[in-house]
Amino acid sequence: MSGEKKILVVEDEKKIADTLQVGLTEQGYYTEVAYDGYIARKLIDTHSYELIILDINLPGVNGFDLCKYIRSKNNNLMVIMLTSMSTLNDKIDGYNAGADDYMVKPFEFRELLMKIRALFKRSHAETMPVGNMLHAADLEMNLENKDVKRAGKKINLTAKEFQLLEYFMRNKNRMLSRADIAVNVWDMGFQSNTNVIDVYVSYLRNKIDKHFEEKLIHTHIGMGYMLQDH
Repeated sequence: MSGEKKILVVEDEKKIADTLQVGLTEQGYYTEVAYDGYIARKLIDTHSYELIILDINLPGVNGFDLCKYIRSKNNNLMVIMLTSMSTLNDKIDGYNAGADDYMVKPFEFRELLMKIRALFKRSHAETMPVGNMLHAADLEMNLENKDVKRAGKKINLTAKEFQLLEYFMRNKNRMLSRADIAVNVWDMGFQSNTNVIDVYVSYLRNKIDKHFEEKLIHTHIGMGYMLQDH
């Protein structure tokens, strides 16, 4: 059983929402449902949740805007977008809005459950006493308040960018293949042959390397990426 983990399902298709509520409750999660974006925002303002399952095409407030609202209030609240919007640009927009993961309808409940468990496992690992700070060269990451700075300058990252950079920093000076990154940052269900990984590495470079003489993230053709701590 999963204890008192609280999940909010934000889904305007009642059949899907109610099915998810029943399935997640059977798995031991305390699960509530909001059928539109306005109700979801009110619940998020007044209740405490660990994870949000979020559709994009919602009445009231759409999922992209709602996810941005969540991120403006709480960087630690996990969000899985569950939607019929399936293009690469849709996924990138979802991650840029602050989603931790992205699933396309139709979906397998077992895969959703796997992603939920993976996110909770990752969240638990982040709270383990391994130190609150990660360093590489003049780059520093505060795992507690989610601050990232390079040479003392604050760098704003989306949730997925933060997860990717954290994985790089925990494995600095080590070659990371796209498959490594797919499994550890996008979880087992993510397709490693997509170029979303390359897109997000590019995003990180623009934020942590572009304006600095010393470059930290390096591409090794045919092998993967490495964050080098010189």
